Amino acid sequence: MSRTRLLTVLVLVGGGLAAAFGGEYGMFDWMELRRQEREERAAIERLAVEVDSLKRYARRLQSDRRLLEQLARDKYGMIAKGELLYRFSPDSLDAQ
Repeated sequence: MSRTRLLTVLVLVGGGLAAAFGGEYGMFDWMELRRQEREERAAIERLAVEVDSLKRYARRLQSDRRLLEQLARDKYGMIAKGELLYRFSPDSLDAQ
């Protein structure tokens, strides 16, 4: 093989390797971008499920009176007429 042909082959192989693995748009960057894309698609799927669940919960809040009563009791400590509310402070529970 002549020197010119060997030099041509080395330049072509080196250029091919540089194109595949080097630079900003190399193969490793492409593989990293593909991994990030899969992660983002999975995150979008999880968020879509969560949004759907929240929409169903919002519809229940508009129409389910029992759910509203439960929220009023649990979150805000509301009671119905004639009921008694007992609250225990954390300190009184520790004193036992």
